[in-house]
Amino acid sequence: MDLSVAGDIRERFLKLGVDLAEEDINQRLRRLTLEFKVPEDEARRSVINYFLKENGLEREKYYAGASDDLIAIGDIREAGRWVNLKAKVVQLWEPSHESIRQTGLLCDGTGTIKFTMFESSSDPEEMVLEEGRSYLIRGAVTGIWQGRYQLNFNRATTIEEIDEEIIVESPTQEFTGVIVEIQSGSGLIKRCPECNRALSKGSCNEHGRVEGVYDLRIKAVIDDGEKTQDVIINRELTEELCGITLEEARDMATEALDHGIVADVIRRKILARYYTITGRRFDRYLLAETIKPKKFSNDVLERLLSQVSQSSE
Repeated sequence: MDLSVAGDIRERFLKLGVDLAEEDINQRLRRLTLEFKVPEDEARRSVINYFLKENGLEREKYYAGASDDLIAIGDIREAGRWVNLKAKVVQLWEPSHESIRQTGLLCDGTGTIKFTMFESSSDPEEMVLEEGRSYLIRGAVTGIWQGRYQLNFNRATTIEEIDEEIIVESPTQEFTGVIVEIQSGSGLIKRCPECNRALSKGSCNEHGRVEGVYDLRIKAVIDDGEKTQDVIINRELTEELCGITLEEARDMATEALDHGIVADVIRRKILARYYTITGRRFDRYLLAETIKPKKFSNDVLERLLSQVSQSSE
């Protein structure tokens, strides 16, 4: 683990009047990450919580000792840090579990980042974020989601709507083509109830083995004859596109004793068919907001099929 992590923790505690030995912090971090194989993000939080408890301090006070400086999304390069930022909500997703109040994407002029607000982290009467609105967010905690940084909102996080136009990096894009591949991780999946990550063999990269929550999604590749685009289609659109609900997918998998049967159904429904997809780009993916079947004349269809065939050779 980067030695600067221990230095950062020590600096935060110094602002609270507690002088910790940097070597003590490093020893605990190394033991968790090297001996017990705890992810760095989780190890950092565990060490912070340990010293907070040892010194009778609350997490809110630890946050209060942090900087009030604003950070750009593109400058977020470390998990487990408290950050303040201005950003616009460009997309909200349907929460996959009752523990999640809101989740979606934030953008500023430098990048895009996922955020998650848990029910336990906010008062029911507090502000609900809306698409297209801009906010000043203080005390969000950085984490990792699918290899990308994300923001988690906790009890210390404050959110204030601002009358400021923030130019976002990722405008809505449109892509028309044929779906040529349904990727691994499509169909019926389980997510971690704590962080909403997709589970791998029943385990979350951050929280270990958990009782997962079912979700439905499609990870596909669409080809327009000249280039390809990776696409992620959420539960709502997957249900609409394939004519199968999450509950029906669960029943199908239970009866067949195989979750893979749902992905097989999806392949039969949409593979080798043409669609127009609109959405926002997130890393290499286009996050679908709409997906509509595309109809062509016979001449155009033959030409497109020929282009796709040539591009795959």
